Amino acid sequence: MTKIKLCGLSRECDIEAVNELCPEYIGFVFANKSKRYVTPAKAKELRTILNKDIKVVGVFVNEDIEKVSELLENDIIDIAQLHGSEDEEYILKLREKTQKPLIKAFKISSSADAVSAEKSSADFILLDSGAGTGSVFDWEWLSEVKRPYFLAGGLSPENVESAIKKLSPYAVDVSSGIETEGVKDEIKMKEFVSKVRNF
Repeated sequence: MTKIKLCGLSRECDIEAVNELCPEYIGFVFANKSKRYVTPAKAKELRTILNKDIKVVGVFVNEDIEKVSELLENDIIDIAQLHGSEDEEYILKLREKTQKPLIKAFKISSSADAVSAEKSSADFILLDSGAGTGSVFDWEWLSEVKRPYFLAGGLSPENVESAIKKLSPYAVDVSSGIETEGVKDEIKMKEFVSKVRNF
């Protein structure tokens, strides 16, 4: 079954909603230019009320390696998602600091991008249309990808079933698609999870 990641959570009511829905993953965004940014202190606080079965992903954009490893090693997050221009050298240096899982995000603009993403040494790859653009890319570009991946970019309750039917991704990752006027919408969150689980 395709796994679910609900990303960009920032409020207690978001956590209460996901505790009922039990997605496999949730995401906290630590990129301070993002409107969904949370501080490490806020993430730690929110984690205390989160269902222990849900894995916490921290989303970073070209962050200092020490800061990423610190959040992993202090169990504020379980997995680091690298959403900037982090290269293999960055991943190698981060692995010297922590053995926790890593997700490397890739912007997909062609089938060549998808093939290139497969070569990443990260534990997981995430294929996206860009950094939180909320738009869908051409899923045909993923036809040659053999490695399991997180699918992101413009997913919503309206299109997630067709995405799973066409691609069978390891996981689907959503943020803006479960929001209303820039904040998480519990009804949309429930609808998204229901569509994935009932597929």
